[in-house]
Amino acid sequence: MAAGRDELVGDGAILDALVTAEVALVRALAAEGLVSGDVAERISHALGWQGGEIGCRDHGVTVEELTTAAVGGGNPVIPLVGRLRTAVAADDAPWIHRGATSQDILDTALMSIARSAVARIIGDLDRTADTLGRLARAHAAEAAAARTLTQHAVPTTVGARIAGWERGIRRATERLGHVHAELPAQLGGAAGTLASYVDEFGVDAAARLPRAFAVELGLRAPDAPWHSERWPVTELGDALVQVLDALGKMASDTATLGRSEIGELAEGAGGGSSAMPQKQNPVASVLIRSAALRAPQLGATLHLASALAVDERPDGAWHAEWPTLRELLRLALGAAAHAAGLAAGLRVQKGAVAHNLALTGGLIVSERLRHALQPLIGADRFAALLAGPGDGLAARVRALPEAAALDLDDLLDPARYTGLAEAFATGGGDTEHDS
Repeated sequence: MAAGRDELVGDGAILDALVTAEVALVRALAAEGLVSGDVAERISHALGWQGGEIGCRDHGVTVEELTTAAVGGGNPVIPLVGRLRTAVAADDAPWIHRGATSQDILDTALMSIARSAVARIIGDLDRTADTLGRLARAHAAEAAAARTLTQHAVPTTVGARIAGWERGIRRATERLGHVHAELPAQLGGAAGTLASYVDEFGVDAAARLPRAFAVELGLRAPDAPWHSERWPVTELGDALVQVLDALGKMASDTATLGRSEIGELAEGAGGGSSAMPQKQNPVASVLIRSAALRAPQLGATLHLASALAVDERPDGAWHAEWPTLRELLRLALGAAAHAAGLAAGLRVQKGAVAHNLALTGGLIVSERLRHALQPLIGADRFAALLAGPGDGLAARVRALPEAAALDLDDLLDPARYTGLAEAFATGGGDTEHDS
């Protein structure tokens, strides 16, 4: 699903984000005048600082050494701090992790990788929605069979259906964008009171430090430490689930409408089968749908672990968040990228759309016929009219003396009974996008 897109949330990215958070803390101390700027610059240089948007690279710490060492302390920050202190000058080492706790660094690192990943997801979602909007407008008036409970219902349009996907994706993107802007840094010290900073630097300096820390990282300044108030995690998780829901809807409809016996849509480039050379499988739709099916339970795990966190640092619940949130980000990264490609290559098979629309021999407009004819011929005769041979409905309607004054061409045309579908296809998505 996320092959080729893991670099933003992989082990290496998390390690870089952890080192970045540690260096950003020293730089925040310097920005507030609590440590010499020279100390901060030496540490920054030694640990590969390349600016707040990029963070630290080439810091010399490897994933392998940290993974093994993390088991003993229950998180990777404890061995990381020891390793970083050996990588800087001895006089500067005490400023690494000064006054912080492991959760400060790990939570901040996760918010940092989320920021980068979400920015890419939003870009792909915007491209997908823009493409769908154009496709919806191009097919706004093209009548198609709507289906309810798997059966033909009344006519809709191809464009109205596609515009529905667009609106869902834009709404999810808007919510994810709001969460993206609110991703906070974390700095609270041992139990979320900043007591160590107050004791060393005073109340005012301690109160300013979280904002300075956030600024170094491009994150939002926290209102207060959120060690066991986990709304940043649950809100992000919920927004990602909504994104995957919206993409899953598009993928599910595309796969269904692309079935051989329906054939109204086709992916631009299908995948082959190992056993059946004639097949062109809807690979992008399948991958997106697989991600959407997994997402709700990952969201539920976050609520079980995060929303019910106990004490000032939970026992195991916090640890359950890390892989869960990362997997949601991975799925959303992969699904959003596949969705952009799916939308760009999506083909409407007009012949199949028209063929399926005519399958019931005109019965698809029976709701409209009832409104027009039942007052003229009564319920029993109308029921008998519909019960006749399916391919002769139009002829039977035209043979009714009571219908002589009606515009039967209009009455029997499915394209003239699509309600506001065309308007929804041409305007509904734009309204969401502009709001």
